Amino acid sequence: DCIEISEGYSAQDSISFGDLESWSAEYGVELWSYHLPFAPFGILEPSVKELAPKTVSYFGEIMGRASEIGIGKFIVHPSGEPIDPSDRAMRIEVAKESLCSLAEIAKGYGVTVAVENLPRTFLGKGSSEMLELVSAHPGLGICFDTNHLLSENPIDFIRKCGHKIVTLHVSDYDR
Repeated sequence: DCIEISEGYSAQDSISFGDLESWSAEYGVELWSYHLPFAPFGILEPSVKELAPKTVSYFGEIMGRASEIGIGKFIVHPSGEPIDPSDRAMRIEVAKESLCSLAEIAKGYGVTVAVENLPRTFLGKGSSEMLELVSAHPGLGICFDTNHLLSENPIDFIRKCGHKIVTLHVSDYDR
């Protein structure tokens, strides 16, 4: 009865938000969330200083169009990868600036940005890093992806971050 819209970067211009709204009404499926594009990393990257302004602006445009048809949650990856450990602190700071800007844009549309936890070398690979990222703005939430949580027990993650979780991604093979 709910769906997340997730299209790649190259498909964004061909999305008909009017069609999505019509189909949602026709089939009784709530447009629950919209996963903002997360690749290609060399073009879209909220944690790379040179790419962050363009990324934030582009994501803001999408949030504006999608919020007009009632989508209220926007999932964002805080980074691409790989991230060298020596660059991690700087990338976190750039990501926090981007996330703060996105949260302000979202506030203007009356919607929420949910930062997705990610695995491996991505930013957001555990509860402490997720809480650091969402501390950038009080309006930021967390999208808890159970399949991405490789470094921590899911129950511990929920205990620490549960107050900020606004949506879930649960994979069939996680059950």
